Amino acid sequence: MRALLVDPEAPGSLRLSTAAEPEPAPHELLLDVRHISLNRGEVRFAGRRPSGTVHGYDAAGVVARAAANGSGPAVGTRVAAFGTGAWAERMAVDTTAVAEVPDDVDLAAAAALPMAGITALRTLRARDILGRRVLITGAAGGVGRHAVQLAALGGARVIASVGSAPRGKGLRDLGAHQVVTGLDGIDQPVDLILDTVGGPQLAAAWELLAPGGVVQNIGWASDEPAVFAPYSLFSIGPAKTMSTFGDVREVGPDLAVLLGFVAAGRLSPEIDWRGPWERIDEAARSLLDRRIAGKAVLDL
Repeated sequence: MRALLVDPEAPGSLRLSTAAEPEPAPHELLLDVRHISLNRGEVRFAGRRPSGTVHGYDAAGVVARAAANGSGPAVGTRVAAFGTGAWAERMAVDTTAVAEVPDDVDLAAAAALPMAGITALRTLRARDILGRRVLITGAAGGVGRHAVQLAALGGARVIASVGSAPRGKGLRDLGAHQVVTGLDGIDQPVDLILDTVGGPQLAAAWELLAPGGVVQNIGWASDEPAVFAPYSLFSIGPAKTMSTFGDVREVGPDLAVLLGFVAAGRLSPEIDWRGPWERIDEAARSLLDRRIAGKAVLDL
């Protein structure tokens, strides 16, 4: 089968080549992949994986073989999936990591949801956001644009932070109440921060956090260390906390929630670039250069 393989010598460390067919475990189904989506982090760090690895995590397609243990959807079901080796014509994926795609949702839209959507949804659950002030940094990216919409759906007052003014285009339409460059113009404490930037901005954002507030550290796009001044982590009152995020276990039910929002017209997958997977070099470079606002989806 054809697949996108890790190749440190190729542009973006990825090349379209051939790989062995996957062999599903009893709890896995075999998916005939129709669309995949790229996430900036996995493209950026592809070269760190062993050469020849089938890369990627996000896919949508049609079940070609049901799981041997009887779990999960039947053959012919359209599903979105999250799992390793997704960027291939076929993938083996745990039945707990898939969700059926509603009839009126395009498979390409479904492919844009897994990593970005699950990350946004699960980190927003760090605390009750109804009526709270939520700051989302790197809001123009895939996770950020999903998070803006989901936070607004949850009743939060959403502050979307971007790296430059042009990157803020369209965020108010998605539900942001305030769009800022960096942290400029934020003059009140915030209750929850979804941070994808790290570095000095993370240390500065911590100072904006209200007592009892939470920072969810999702990414580190700045590539710079975050230096906290002595005693800056101490505060009077309810504890302020900072957490990492990496929980992608059994995402099927949450993926179904996201697909339901899309079907109801309450969540946009935010696909800003779409093309055949033969154009992987172009898509990867556009994503790394931040010329994509939202998601890049490739058609197989």
